Amino acid sequence: MQASKRQVYFLSNGTAITAETLGMSLLAQFPDHHFETHTVPFVDTPEKVRVVSDEINRCGDDAKQLPIVICTMADPDLMKIVTQTKALVIDPFGEILPRMENLLASQHHQPGQSHRTVNQTIYESRIDAIDYAMAHDDGSRTQTYDQADIILIGVSRSGKTPSCLFLALQFGIKAANYPITEEDMESEGLPEPVRPFTERLYGLTTDLDRLVTIRQARRPNSRYASLKQCRYELRAVEQMYLRHHINHINTSQMSVEEISARIIRDNGLHRIELP
Repeated sequence: MQASKRQVYFLSNGTAITAETLGMSLLAQFPDHHFETHTVPFVDTPEKVRVVSDEINRCGDDAKQLPIVICTMADPDLMKIVTQTKALVIDPFGEILPRMENLLASQHHQPGQSHRTVNQTIYESRIDAIDYAMAHDDGSRTQTYDQADIILIGVSRSGKTPSCLFLALQFGIKAANYPITEEDMESEGLPEPVRPFTERLYGLTTDLDRLVTIRQARRPNSRYASLKQCRYELRAVEQMYLRHHINHINTSQMSVEEISARIIRDNGLHRIELP
């Protein structure tokens, strides 16, 4: 019998984005365990904290196992209430921020400060990159590929779109993507729209079983999702990468964060960083 999923709560008196991001990274270190996650933002009054704490306590009693709470409260009074719940409470900032306050002789952030607009130029660059990625998704607007920092290519459903958007959102990188079609595969050359930009191309591929599963969910029992078609497309596109010396990776076991990090590293891309 499969063990029940352990309940995990991401709490914050702000957006809870930081708690969720850090928490998911921690949970990923335990792939043999099953978790059910709950993100609860804007828990910003004692009354709200008590309501959530009661829910966590009931959840632990019902499941007969200790829930996990990952909490980024900027308010010590609210945090004190959370620590009284019957759960493993993890405060990622609890030890780090006091040590930094010591070193910098400065008070730590206000709620939501970790996601504020630190630099208007950086913010605008990222917005421009997001606009570019969305406008140049799935082979659109190929006439302005010369503005791209990177052009991702690959078969349909190999992870091109989420990777482009993540590169834009997190790093301000202008990423376009072009789907390699069956017609493209029948040619010895690269598809005409991307041919002038060989040095900016980066290929994505994936495992056969994963591609079939994803396509079956999108178009069940279609030729597009058949084992035979997926096998043909993967072989053809991988041969294209080798024939034209295009860097490429298999994305099947990688998160979008890992894919993006590899793309940046392999292509020497300049990331827009906070000052």
